[in-house]
Amino acid sequence: MIPPHEPTQNEPARDEPTRDETALGAPVPEVDDLEAPEPVKPEAPRLKLRDPLPPVVDTPSLLQQTCEAVAAGTGPIALDAERASGYRYSQRAYLVQIRREGSGTHLVDPIAFDNLVPLDTAFDGNEWILHAATQDLMCLAEVGLYPESLFDTELAGRLLNLPRVGLAALVEHYLGLSLAKEFSAADWSTRPLPEPWLVYAALDVEVLVELRNLIDADLQEAGKREWAAEEFEALLSFQGPPERKEPWRRTSGIHKARGRRALGLVREIWQTRDGIAADRDITPGRILPDSSILEIAVTAPQDVGALKGMRVMRNRGPRRFLSEWFDAVERGLALDDAKLPTTGQRTDGPPPPRAWAEKNPAAAARLGRSREVVLSLAGTHDLPTENLISPQLVRNLAWEPPVDITVEAVSATLAEQGARQWQIGLTAPLLVDALRPGPDDATTASSSS
Repeated sequence: MIPPHEPTQNEPARDEPTRDETALGAPVPEVDDLEAPEPVKPEAPRLKLRDPLPPVVDTPSLLQQTCEAVAAGTGPIALDAERASGYRYSQRAYLVQIRREGSGTHLVDPIAFDNLVPLDTAFDGNEWILHAATQDLMCLAEVGLYPESLFDTELAGRLLNLPRVGLAALVEHYLGLSLAKEFSAADWSTRPLPEPWLVYAALDVEVLVELRNLIDADLQEAGKREWAAEEFEALLSFQGPPERKEPWRRTSGIHKARGRRALGLVREIWQTRDGIAADRDITPGRILPDSSILEIAVTAPQDVGALKGMRVMRNRGPRRFLSEWFDAVERGLALDDAKLPTTGQRTDGPPPPRAWAEKNPAAAARLGRSREVVLSLAGTHDLPTENLISPQLVRNLAWEPPVDITVEAVSATLAEQGARQWQIGLTAPLLVDALRPGPDDATTASSSS
């Protein structure tokens, strides 16, 4: 919090009206009406390691010792993984942190081994504790680690509708301790890893067991433990986010590419960059920024010399691949009109809701009623709306409801699209009424025609 401002000798106090304010009729507050400045909240004590920092496990003998220690421990297993998302193309784990009661903390370097299957055996089906499990499950699976049971502290925090659910926020909320996050965006592919980074990594699992137990108690008290169990069970089959059909359309600033030919150039350059980034395991933006892709596509240089003279090629990094960029430009310029991308992205699902009123007024009315239902239910059960039911599922239902709008049909549709039973039980009965034609639907449809 910013400390109260102290007025200078020539400056009026902040709570007193200035001459201009008084002239405009601003009331002069009584002394009793002035609010006392809010006290500054003291910073919570910093979380520290209870045990000495363990050595990095990067040899077969150390891995064997770790497996034996973890297997001899008791209770659930706290896990975390560090990636190098801002530096590497891949999402592989560059460090795996493990902590278990009676075992202590272990920092395992997965790059030193073909896989970590021996650890998976040592875990012996015990519950994993993860924070934001969807961020780590895929990279852990890559090294041979698969949970049979898990508890996600972030997801649990969302079900409790806590205002902040980051690990540091939960540690402070439940344990009254502060957790530094200064190395969250570090390049974890660095070797050797600096000691301060290793301390940071070890702290990420230091209190996960205690945190899990406190959050679990709150879930029980709130009557949400069974909901959480369904959510955690669903995470066991998580396969990562669905692959985008046209990922190049997420190029930042793509609206600057006017027309199908410019979009074709963006696509060719983006795909070239993606191939280079994948081959070199470097995050694409470090090969060529999105802004440079757009500048080349909009300019459409006609020869290598023109491309080389562009501002975006002044840096040595992009210039290393000059011939690849120009090949991409040539391909884009040579494309037949029929093969150029459309100006609008093709999707299998419904269009953006902003277009519904014109394209399908009845669906727009259904969506409005459905959103009101979800909002009201979320308030009743103290849940974020997106955790009560996926907004995409609500849009899908509103756009194309079942032929027979019954609780059974709506429930089946939600289940087919991945909703959990607790979500279906809460929402389906009320969504039925929202999906049935309303008295104003005919008026809405006729006024739009």
